[in-house]
Order: sequence, then C-alpha cells, then structure tokens
Amino acid sequence: MILDGLFRRPRERRADPVNVTTLESVGMQNIVMGGETAAMKLAAVNRCLEVISDSVGKMPSYGMITSTRERVSPPVLDLLNLRPNEAMTPFIRRKMLELNRLVRGFAVEWILRDPITMEPVELIPVPSELVSFWRDTAGHVWYDITHPYNGAVMRLASTDVLHYKGYTRDGLHSLSVLQRASQVIGAGLDAQAYQGRYYSSGGQPSGVLSTEADLGGYVKDKAGKPTDVTRKDALRREWDRIHSGPDNAYRVAILDHGLTYTPLSATMADAKFVENHDITVIDICNFFGVPAYKVNAGKQSYSSNEQNAIEYVTGTLHPIITQYEQEQTWSLLLPAQRRQGMELHMNMMVELRGDFASRGNWYRTMTDIGVYSVNDVRAHEDLPDVPGGDARKAKLDSVPLEDWKELSTQKNGGGGQNAETT
Repeated sequence: MILDGLFRRPRERRADPVNVTTLESVGMQNIVMGGETAAMKLAAVNRCLEVISDSVGKMPSYGMITSTRERVSPPVLDLLNLRPNEAMTPFIRRKMLELNRLVRGFAVEWILRDPITMEPVELIPVPSELVSFWRDTAGHVWYDITHPYNGAVMRLASTDVLHYKGYTRDGLHSLSVLQRASQVIGAGLDAQAYQGRYYSSGGQPSGVLSTEADLGGYVKDKAGKPTDVTRKDALRREWDRIHSGPDNAYRVAILDHGLTYTPLSATMADAKFVENHDITVIDICNFFGVPAYKVNAGKQSYSSNEQNAIEYVTGTLHPIITQYEQEQTWSLLLPAQRRQGMELHMNMMVELRGDFASRGNWYRTMTDIGVYSVNDVRAHEDLPDVPGGDARKAKLDSVPLEDWKELSTQKNGGGGQNAETT
C-alpha cells in the first residue's frame, strides 16, 4: 500500500514523528459514516463530482518559460504525465485529488524528493481524512499524516506538501462544496426518501379505514391479557402487511367488521414532486458550477449546451486549474527553475475535444489573427508537424486607414483610378 511506504522510507529534513494518536482523534470514523456517503446517494451530487474530477483528471501538464512562452520539459513532467507513484496513473492521481478537494474541502499530496538534487521523485496523494494541519507561532504550516492502520503520525513541512483548497476565508482552512450545499442536499435526500416510501407503498396514495365499531382498547394475548398494542395499530399493521409494497399493488381487499376503505386523492404537493426534484437538481448543479445538461437535467438544445460547455471551462474549471498550476509551480519546480521564469501549466483544451464546432471556431479565430500557426493547432490535436506549418497568416480585412489606399491598390493589381474608387 502506498501509505505503508510513506511511513517506512527515511527522509531528509523531516521533523521527529509526534506521539501516536487514536484513529478517532483524526476523524477516521468518517471514512465510512457521515454526510459524504449519504450525499453521494443523490444522483446529481454523484454526477457533479464525477464530471469535475474527470475534467481535471484528463488534463496533462506542460512546462513553459513565461517571458518567451516557450515550451520546456522539466523532469517533474514525468511524474505529472507518466507515473506519479507505483500505484496510480496520472489520471487517477488528479481525479483523487479533486474528489478530496470537493468532498472534504481540501486535498493534500506528499512530495518525495531525491535527497541530493531535491528533485521530486514521487507524488503520493493522501486521503484528506488522514491529514490535519496547523500553523506554529512562527507562521509556518505543518502537516500531520496518520497511518490508516496503526495510528502512527508523521509530520511534514509545507515545502514537502501540495495543498489544494476549496472555499477559504483564511487561506489555510477551507469548506467543501458538500458543507456549503448541505441544506439543498438534505432537502434532496428527504425528497428521495419520500419517493422511496411512496413507491414502497404500492405507488398509491394512502387511504382511510373507517367503521362504526369501537376500536378502543388493546389487543389481548392468547391468555386473554391486554398487550401494549392498540386495536387500531393492530388493524393498521395487518392492512399494511397485506396491501403495502409494489408486489401487493391493486390486490383485492376483503373487509369485515363493517370496515370501509376510502382512498385519499393525490395532493398538489404530490403532483409537483417531479418539478421540485428538478429544482433541487439545478440548485446542486449551481453549487458545483456544473451545467445542468451534464447531469441530464433542464432544457436540452445543442446551441445552449455548446455555450454552457464553454462557460463550464472558463467559469468552473479555469479557477480550479489556476490553483493547481500555481501550487505545483511553487512546490514542484526548483528555485533555479523558477528564477528562469519556468511555470507548470495544465492543458484545458482537452475539455473541448469532444466539441468539434467550438474547437474548430477557436482554432479558426486564432489562425486568422496570427496567434496560432498550422503546427500550433496540430500540436493541440496531438498531431505531428507538417512542412511549412510554422508560418503564421492574418487577414487584411481590417487595416489602418492611412495604409488602406496602398493595400487596396496592391490587392487590385495596381488598377489606378479603379483601385481608388473600390
């Protein structure tokens, strides 16, 4: 197991381990129990978590010199794009980190470094429930990681940790989306439980059993002594036993003792149940920043979905990816690399690979104004360069007014008077 290696391997510059603590003291009981498990039973919550974590998981990293925009390949890219550790692919690493950030409010991974060069040699994401962090009197942040089996605690300095945060007001502690959306998620769980009870009762509204007979008193046992079960409760239980549940729906009822069954009509609340459910789904999507069409809710149209996909990249993913890029640039690159102006970035264009129309329009715009060459576009599509593909072009539709006469004359082949009046 990865965490076994975390506690076995000797490390340079590591503080002495703190005293062993109990698993309960670090919230281990919340791994199975708690709001996370219940919230993910809602289809909208589960889908939003999958959508965002999958989006982050599939974005490869690249290095770049800020001043020249030149692509570079520092050694750490092998960890980010090939194999971060012995147990995970890059996709799984990124997906796990983002799920922890969304569900727990923060994500942490341990940076194992070469003791001589200090280059990162392994990146190990740690489940958030195993991590606690605090600031000492000098203002330095420390991270305590608890072993999941024996409770041993290892203390790491912030220089050996990547810390991705959710919504935060102090820059260190943060709230998860599940915490901020707790009321909406709670309402959704209540509605889901209501729906389950509705169908478990045969999908029919409840009714009233009435009789002129006196149903007061308690049921007697075989010895003739009164029990603690009232006659009304006994009658209700017997009715539910025979007629409740989907297998008993529409079963013929035989009534005795002058009983009469009167079904209750569905209320307006029952009729609006589906509508209220859709509202809850939209609210959950708003908390996560996921377009409703990605969870198969709301109105569906190609044009609006296309625009929503672009807004999802720019409004939801871009801020998330910016934090990843800044955190990794500071912690994974060596000081000498940062002084050269080197940065680590993630390619968000992969999110639009399935949207051919949006991607085509973007490439066309970038090539028309000279930002991209043909080979630049092919690089984004993971295609090899072609001869002559490095040349850039730009349209002459818009030119400075003082140059218009000369350019117009050249365009019309030096047509003299005809060119001037074109």
